[in-house]
Amino acid sequence: MTSRTCPCGLPRPYDACCGRFHAGAAGAPTAELLMRSRYSAFVKGDAEYLLRTWHPGTRPGRLELDPRMRWTGLEILDTTDGSAFHTTGTVTFRASYRGGALHERSRFERVAGAWVYVDGEFLD
Repeated sequence: MTSRTCPCGLPRPYDACCGRFHAGAAGAPTAELLMRSRYSAFVKGDAEYLLRTWHPGTRPGRLELDPRMRWTGLEILDTTDGSAFHTTGTVTFRASYRGGALHERSRFERVAGAWVYVDGEFLD
């Protein structure tokens, strides 16, 4: 077990934050926490988790992550809905990597009670 701070940006140890979602010990209770856990999965190179939390209607057959990619930070800019009381939600974020940043508005839905990533719109 590691006590390192979680890559998602919350001030918690990885194992107590996104690590529990990655391990399957719990499901993300909000769209924002799912977004954060997916960012952490990109940082950790966990393609299996990314596929497992992708909407079955938009999920690719496979996902190959570039092991040279170095993610450096996540900033949540806006959220709409996505709580325990919603069935859909959006999270607008900026994910920084060595050499640039990805700015996206992601859509999430609940499928069989679990939040999943549907798709995203790249923003300027």
